[in-house]
Amino acid sequence: MAFEIEKAGALSFEDLKQVNEFGAEYWSARSLQALLGYAQWRRFESAVRRAMDSCQESGNNKEYHFAAAGKPITGGKGATQIVEDYHLSRFACYLIAQNGDPRKTEIANAQRYFAIQTRRQEVSDQLASDMGRLETRQQTATEFKALSGAAREAGVQNQMFGVFHDAGYKGLYGGLGRKKIQQIKKIPDSGNIMDRINTTELAANQFRMTQTREKLQREGIYGQDKAIEVQRTSR
Repeated sequence: MAFEIEKAGALSFEDLKQVNEFGAEYWSARSLQALLGYAQWRRFESAVRRAMDSCQESGNNKEYHFAAAGKPITGGKGATQIVEDYHLSRFACYLIAQNGDPRKTEIANAQRYFAIQTRRQEVSDQLASDMGRLETRQQTATEFKALSGAAREAGVQNQMFGVFHDAGYKGLYGGLGRKKIQQIKKIPDSGNIMDRINTTELAANQFRMTQTREKLQREGIYGQDKAIEVQRTSR
């Protein structure tokens, strides 16, 4: 079961979220007050103002995260008055929790909640990055096979395939061949360079392979030396 900030009545932190006409999420400070254990607005507003100072000091625009607003309150006789309120971003809610009274159980729960949410986001971002790299690596492997096929059709002999592919590395890495790249990146001789480079480098290698393959096929290039030269000059 997912951890949530302790509910105020029947509502949780996510239940209190609202969406404006532009599709942006926000929370009312007045609604958040009870959830974080504050009975008096003036005490809660002190935490809000500390959070605003923290927001400004961190280089963020506090007006963006803490938008002044009015909240209509209906009195005992049905009269309505407008009281001070703020429309808070998720980041603002986090800062209020960090600047709230640490003796309050609700504040401790809120701090824990945001710590868990932050970690989940970090894990999610890392997972997305890993999945993106894996997909690019698979695409590069497919393109490597396609390029090898095009090189064979262009007359590159099996014993020259190492020289052919090394020419591609030299073209992309400023004259550095496979062995030199392995030394610089501390990759064992038996290791595959493509398994040790980041997504950006993988994409660059995939692009130069595609360029070489398409040129060999488009221009009908034939001859081992010519094919190697095309590989060396394709980026």
